[in-house]
Amino acid sequence: MGAALRAPYLRCNAGVVAVKQPRRRLHGMDETAALPAIDTHCPYCSLQCGMGLRPVTGAVPVEVVERPGFPVNLGALCGKGASAAAVLAPGARLTTPLMRPHRGAPLAPVGWEAALDRIAVELSRTAERHGRDAVGVFGGGGLTNEKAYLLGKFARVVLRTSAIDYNGRFCMSSAAAAHSRAFGLDRGMPFPLEDIPRTGCVILVGGNPAETMPPFVRYLRELRENGGTLVVVDPRRTRTAELADLHLAPRPGTDLALALGLLHLVVAEGRTDEEFIAERTTGWPEARAAAMAHWPELVESITGVPVPGLRETVRLFCDAPASMVLTARGPEQQAKGTDTVSAWINLCLATGRAGRPYSGYGCLTGQGNGQGGREHGQKADQLPGYRRIDDPAARRHVAAVWGVDPQSLPGPGRSAYELLESLGREVRALLLCGSNPVVSAPRAGHVAERFAALDFLAVSDVVLSETAATADVVLPVTQWAEETGTMTSLEGRVILRRRAVAPPPGVRSDLEVLHALAARLGHGEGFPVEPEKAFDELRRASAGGPADYAGISYERIAAEDGVFWPCPSAGHPGTPRLFLDRFATPDGRARFVPVQHRPAAEEPDREYPLRLTTGRVLSQYQSGAQTRRVDALNSAAPGPYVELHPRLAERLGVAEGAEVAVVSRRGRAVAPARVTDAIRPDTVFMPFHWAGAGRANTVTNPALDPVSRMPEFKVCAVRLEPVVRAPAP
Repeated sequence: MGAALRAPYLRCNAGVVAVKQPRRRLHGMDETAALPAIDTHCPYCSLQCGMGLRPVTGAVPVEVVERPGFPVNLGALCGKGASAAAVLAPGARLTTPLMRPHRGAPLAPVGWEAALDRIAVELSRTAERHGRDAVGVFGGGGLTNEKAYLLGKFARVVLRTSAIDYNGRFCMSSAAAAHSRAFGLDRGMPFPLEDIPRTGCVILVGGNPAETMPPFVRYLRELRENGGTLVVVDPRRTRTAELADLHLAPRPGTDLALALGLLHLVVAEGRTDEEFIAERTTGWPEARAAAMAHWPELVESITGVPVPGLRETVRLFCDAPASMVLTARGPEQQAKGTDTVSAWINLCLATGRAGRPYSGYGCLTGQGNGQGGREHGQKADQLPGYRRIDDPAARRHVAAVWGVDPQSLPGPGRSAYELLESLGREVRALLLCGSNPVVSAPRAGHVAERFAALDFLAVSDVVLSETAATADVVLPVTQWAEETGTMTSLEGRVILRRRAVAPPPGVRSDLEVLHALAARLGHGEGFPVEPEKAFDELRRASAGGPADYAGISYERIAAEDGVFWPCPSAGHPGTPRLFLDRFATPDGRARFVPVQHRPAAEEPDREYPLRLTTGRVLSQYQSGAQTRRVDALNSAAPGPYVELHPRLAERLGVAEGAEVAVVSRRGRAVAPARVTDAIRPDTVFMPFHWAGAGRANTVTNPALDPVSRMPEFKVCAVRLEPVVRAPAP
């Protein structure tokens, strides 16, 4: 284990969890004991674990220490969080603007004023030549609420373009769409994490938090210690599945049929909550009829899950006094992801497991600010406060805060993949902030070609990602420990990251970048560089909207370990638990949505007989742009691999560690084989954190969900080919 992860740690099935960080000593005294640790939060996933940062001397300017008082993680951190300070080192990150004098020339250091001038000129020139919508903006789910808010404002007020979306579209957009149409409001988890151990049964669908967010696993362990049960639905026997009382391993792309089959059994066995259905829902007859078309034996033939497993799941879920369904990317990153989540919500509604204490449906958001990032303006169809951009009243409210004519605001734009697909065609110049689509987008080879077709690309980022390396101008910006700003966690808790260290010379914040670009483009006011001023404006813009932050302030967040939205006034306590009295629909009732199973957009055939599914590993994060720069994490997860069952490996003549190619209709990815019986024989798995030959998203399918516009990352048809290398001369 690398130096950044040494001493004392607790090992468990969730991976390496930091319990306490070592302190440095100088001349027999504790060098850091006299320095107060600054309370902040991890820069990675949506748990937003609390941590402390203590200034030290050396290349890495702070050390991570425990923050046991924060309720979400009680001081525990995974290896990514424990080593997060390593990305602050000068060698790991950008410290000066870079620019190409012309296409084909290499990136070279340049001054800030020249870089900003070039961006302003190119964006303005593109709009004049090709129209405002020829200028695009692509954001990231790791940006603070303040950055996300002002980025959306910049697109709509300064650029006046509809061409804006963000990589959070690839995270939980299907769950968000299903949540909104069933409950009238989307908050990933409508209850706090602390409720999970107090329920009786959790069905976790397509999530592996033991590797993606290890401190979350304590809630599952406490659930079982309290007598509750855990059902995990995943085509792989993951570290999380190993914790379960029952593991169901469906074929990728069949989660919708599985949920409908469970609801069929609930009806057939007389386990519906008729009183709840009558008093608090609408649309049950249609949803019931749809479910009854999915009898157990049919569902077994579709999913591969035996009927006894279906019956046992219904027994565990319905016998418990309270139950929850939690979904993650597995069922959501499908071309039918919205309907799939709707089917799981229908199961909760039919059994009265929603809108009641310790029961309900929730989504495990992935990115650090995947929730807040879309609430406040990065998403193509939304204005701050989770307002619809095509709602006249919403446009009037936000325009009044911004001091512009509502008619000047553009309408809805393209979703994330559709925006990327338009690059070099309809969209000719792009400003990209905190995202790496060349690795993270589906059909990534094609996406890289679209980036190359742009007339101009400017990237604002912490590191020189694979996408930033293709840009005409790259701006080095501050990161989590070098700036203050709010984030919204997976449970709807608005938290405050505090600046703990000054950024290196030559590095500016995204807020400074937007302020400078707006001024160059004729908008000298309205883009504050102080995060708290930006947040105060966000509060006013969100007031009265579904995601109402009006009553949340920096002071309240600090005093209360975060505040749950909606919080419409300073005297409001915040809302940890939604829907206990009524749902957020006009009549207060939840809506059943009738859905039918349908095949994946691309099913196996003779040429491509296998299903590929993708996911994450414990020691890397998202596209790996930051974690691949941390030695300790790379030593634990140095590169991609292809996971396949022993029977499949034997049939193909593939040995452990041998290179194998995963081939789809879109391309080819090559990585070493990892042979294990923890995966279905008809399925292969690849993690997606790496670029190059092992880039998993080279082969994934960009087929889009018709409602959420989520690409079908989680299933596509592939074949495997052993790779034979010519002997070295």
